[in-house]
Amino acid sequence: MLSCFGLNGSKLRSESLNGCLKKRLQKTTTMKTMKTMKTQVVQQNTKLLTSNLQSHFFNKINQKIETKLSPFITINSIFSFQKQQKQQQFKRFYAVNSKKQIGYDLVDFPQERIRNFSIVAHVDAGKTTLSNRILEYTSTIPKQGSDELYLDKLQVEKERGITVKAQTASMFYKYENEVYLLNLIDTPGHVDFAYEVSRSLSACSGAILIVDGTQGIQAQTLANYYLSIENNLEIIPVINKIDLSSAQPQLFAEEIENVLGLASTDCLMISAKTGSGIEELFEAIVKRVPIPEGDSRKTFRGLLFDSWFDVHRGVVCVIKVVDGSLKKGDKITSIGTKKEFEVFDIGILHPEQISTGALYTGQVGWFVAGIRNVGEARIGDTFHLNSSVVTPLPGFKPLKSMVFASLYPGDGEKFEVFGDAIAKLTLNDASVTARKENNEALGVGFRCGFLGVLHMDVFLQRLEQEYSISVIPTVPSVPYKVLLNSGEEIEVQIPSLWPAIDKIKE
Repeated sequence: MLSCFGLNGSKLRSESLNGCLKKRLQKTTTMKTMKTMKTQVVQQNTKLLTSNLQSHFFNKINQKIETKLSPFITINSIFSFQKQQKQQQFKRFYAVNSKKQIGYDLVDFPQERIRNFSIVAHVDAGKTTLSNRILEYTSTIPKQGSDELYLDKLQVEKERGITVKAQTASMFYKYENEVYLLNLIDTPGHVDFAYEVSRSLSACSGAILIVDGTQGIQAQTLANYYLSIENNLEIIPVINKIDLSSAQPQLFAEEIENVLGLASTDCLMISAKTGSGIEELFEAIVKRVPIPEGDSRKTFRGLLFDSWFDVHRGVVCVIKVVDGSLKKGDKITSIGTKKEFEVFDIGILHPEQISTGALYTGQVGWFVAGIRNVGEARIGDTFHLNSSVVTPLPGFKPLKSMVFASLYPGDGEKFEVFGDAIAKLTLNDASVTARKENNEALGVGFRCGFLGVLHMDVFLQRLEQEYSISVIPTVPSVPYKVLLNSGEEIEVQIPSLWPAIDKIKE
C-alpha cells in the first residue's frame, strides 16, 4: 500500500510541477508579447507625432512664404489675366468685324469722301505710335495702350523696335455728318528701307510729316520731305512728343518754316503717346489732303504697290484703283507679264483682311487671283480687265543696291527650298536683288544686293524666322569700278575676280 501510495504521490507532484512551469512560461511569453506590442505602439505614436509636428512646421513655413510672395503672385496673375483678356478682346473684336463685315458698302464712297495718306518721319519720331492712336480713335482696333504697336506685325520689328515693312489700314471717320474712307500707310523711317516709303507714297495724295519735338529736323525728315514733293503730295507738318518736358515745339515750328518752307502756323502740335491733338489732325486730313485722282467712268486700271505670299491663297496683291472698279469674278491681265487671272476674292485691310466684293475708284485694297508664281506679281505693275486696253501707269524707279553679299543654304541638299524662300521674301521686299552664283567651297547660292547693312541683317533674320532657313552669308562688300590699261571699265563685286595689279590703270 505504501509503495503504491508513494509511487502515485511522486507522479502527482511531477505533473503539478510541469503544470506550474507551463503556466509560468505562458505568462512570461504573454508579458514579452505585450511588451513588444507596447514598444511598437510607442514607436508608431512617436512616428505619427513626429510626422504631425513636421507637417505643422512645414505648413507654417509655407504659410509664411505664401504671405511674403502673395503680392508678387497677385501681380503676375493680374498681368497674365490682362494679357489673356486683351488677346480674347482682339479675337472677339475681329470675329465680330469679320462676321458683320465693315457696316458700309464701298460703292457709297465716291472720290470726294476718300483720303489716302501716309505717315513719314525719321527713326523713332513716333510714326507707328501715331498710327495706333489713329486706328484707336476711329475704333478700327480696340484701345490697347501706348506700348502695343499693332501695325508692327513682323517678329523682327517687335524684337528690334523699328518698322521695316510698310503697312496699310483702312478706316471710317465721321466728320460734319459725312462718313469718310481713310486709307493710312505706315512707313519705315530708316534710310535702308527708303524703297518701302517711295512705293507707299505712290498710292497716296497726302503725307503727314512728323518732326520729333525734342530733336527737330533730322536726316530722314529731309529725305522723306523731298520724296513727298516728288510725288506731288500735300504735306501736313506735325510736331510730336509735346508731352515731354524737353520738347520745344515753337522753336521747331520756326525751323520747319525756315528749312522746309512750310508755314509754322500750319504745324500741328500732338502727342501720339497721350492722344493729345489727334482730333485736330483728323480735321486737317479731311480738309487738306486732296481727293484721289482717277475717272470712275473708265474701265478698271490699278497699280500694284505691295504684295506678300500666303501658303493657302497664293500671292495677295495690294493695289490702288486708279480708274473704274474691280469686282470679284472679274478677269484681269497684268501688263508686265501678259498673264490673265480671275479675281477670287477682294477687299480692304481694316486692318485685317475684310472681303468687300469690290473696290472702286480711289480706294486702296487687296485681291487674290490664284497667283502662285511670285514672278507674276511685280511691284509697280498695272492690272486691267481682259476686255480693255489701257495705258500703263508709271511704275517705281528701282533703287540701286549699295551692299552685296553671297548667301548659301546651311544644308546644300535644300537649295530648292532655300531658293523658294528667297523668291517669296523678295516678293515682300522688292528692293532686294538676287542672282544665282556658284562657289567652289560653299556650292550654289545667291549673290544678293541690299540698300544697307541693316537691310541685309533684317533680311537674313526674316529668312530664319519666317521660313526656318539656315543661311551662310559672306562678308558684305561694295562693288568697285576698275579701269583697265586697255581702256575697258569693269565692275568687281567679288574679291576673287579682282584683276592683276599690272592690268589696272585706276
